[in-house]
Amino acid sequence: MCEYMIVEQIPLENGTALGLKFEMQHAALLVIKADRGFVMCGYLNIEIAQKLEDVAVRVSGVNSFEDVLNAPINDATEAARKLGIEEGMTARDALERMF
Repeated sequence: MCEYMIVEQIPLENGTALGLKFEMQHAALLVIKADRGFVMCGYLNIEIAQKLEDVAVRVSGVNSFEDVLNAPINDATEAARKLGIEEGMTARDALERMF
Protein backbone atom coordinates (compact mmCIF):
# COMPACT_ATOMS: atom_id res chain seq x y z
CA MET A 1 0.00 0.00 0.00
CA CYS A 2 1.34 3.43 -0.94
CA GLU A 3 1.29 6.26 1.57
CA TYR A 4 -0.19 9.39 0.04
CA MET A 5 -0.11 11.68 3.08
CA ILE A 6 2.39 11.79 5.92
CA VAL A 7 2.08 13.94 9.05
CA GLU A 8 5.20 13.95 11.19
CA GLN A 9 6.53 15.76 14.25
CA ILE A 10 9.90 17.32 13.50
CA PRO A 11 12.02 18.05 16.58
CA LEU A 12 14.11 21.19 16.28
CA GLU A 13 16.26 23.05 18.78
CA ASN A 14 13.62 25.63 19.78
CA GLY A 15 10.51 23.44 19.56
CA THR A 16 8.72 20.73 17.62
CA ALA A 17 7.37 21.54 14.18
CA LEU A 18 4.64 19.68 12.34
CA GLY A 19 5.39 18.41 8.83
CA LEU A 20 2.82 17.56 6.19
CA LYS A 21 3.77 15.69 3.03
CA PHE A 22 1.08 15.04 0.46
CA GLU A 23 2.03 13.01 -2.62
CA MET A 24 0.68 14.71 -5.72
CA GLN A 25 0.84 13.29 -9.24
CA HIS A 26 4.37 14.42 -10.10
CA ALA A 27 5.95 15.70 -6.89
CA ALA A 28 5.30 16.07 -3.18
CA LEU A 29 3.52 19.03 -1.60
CA LEU A 30 5.41 19.81 1.62
CA VAL A 31 4.71 22.17 4.52
CA ILE A 32 6.46 22.39 7.88
CA LYS A 33 4.69 24.51 10.51
CA ALA A 34 6.20 26.02 13.64
CA ASP A 35 4.32 28.01 16.31
CA ARG A 36 4.43 31.36 14.50
CA GLY A 37 4.86 30.48 10.84
CA PHE A 38 5.61 27.89 8.19
CA VAL A 39 7.85 26.77 5.36
CA MET A 40 6.15 25.82 2.09
CA CYS A 41 7.32 24.15 -1.08
CA GLY A 42 6.92 25.65 -4.52
CA TYR A 43 3.40 24.22 -4.93
CA LEU A 44 2.03 26.89 -2.59
CA ASN A 45 1.54 30.60 -3.17
CA ILE A 46 3.80 33.01 -1.25
CA GLU A 47 1.80 36.00 -2.55
CA ILE A 48 -1.32 34.80 -0.74
CA ALA A 49 0.69 34.21 2.45
CA GLN A 50 1.97 37.80 2.10
CA LYS A 51 -1.56 39.13 1.59
CA LEU A 52 -2.73 37.27 4.72
CA GLU A 53 0.27 38.66 6.66
CA ASP A 54 1.50 35.16 7.54
CA VAL A 55 5.04 34.40 8.63
CA ALA A 56 5.95 32.20 5.68
CA VAL A 57 8.88 31.22 3.51
CA ARG A 58 9.17 29.17 0.33
CA VAL A 59 11.75 26.66 -0.81
CA SER A 60 11.90 24.69 -4.05
CA GLY A 61 13.30 21.46 -5.42
CA VAL A 62 12.38 19.45 -2.32
CA ASN A 63 10.89 15.99 -1.95
CA SER A 64 11.28 15.18 1.77
CA PHE A 65 11.19 16.90 5.15
CA GLU A 66 14.99 16.69 5.33
CA ASP A 67 15.22 18.34 1.89
CA VAL A 68 13.00 21.16 3.14
CA LEU A 69 15.03 21.69 6.31
CA ASN A 70 18.29 21.93 4.36
CA ALA A 71 16.97 23.98 1.43
CA PRO A 72 17.81 27.67 1.07
CA ILE A 73 14.86 30.02 1.30
CA ASN A 74 14.07 31.60 -2.04
CA ASP A 75 11.21 33.84 -0.91
CA ALA A 76 9.85 35.21 2.39
CA THR A 77 6.90 37.32 3.49
CA GLU A 78 7.38 40.68 5.16
CA ALA A 79 6.21 39.17 8.46
CA ALA A 80 8.99 36.56 8.15
CA ARG A 81 11.56 39.25 7.40
CA LYS A 82 10.55 41.05 10.60
CA LEU A 83 11.73 37.94 12.49
CA GLY A 84 15.15 38.25 10.85
CA ILE A 85 14.48 35.61 8.22
CA GLU A 86 16.15 36.24 4.86
CA GLU A 87 16.42 34.59 1.46
CA GLY A 88 19.39 32.24 1.33
CA MET A 89 19.26 31.05 4.94
CA THR A 90 18.15 27.45 5.45
CA ALA A 91 14.55 26.60 6.16
CA ARG A 92 15.74 24.95 9.40
CA ASP A 93 17.18 28.28 10.58
CA ALA A 94 13.97 30.06 9.59
CA LEU A 95 11.83 27.55 11.48
CA GLU A 96 13.94 28.01 14.62
CA ARG A 97 13.03 31.73 14.50
CA MET A 98 9.35 30.85 14.18
CA PHE A 99 9.05 29.43 17.73
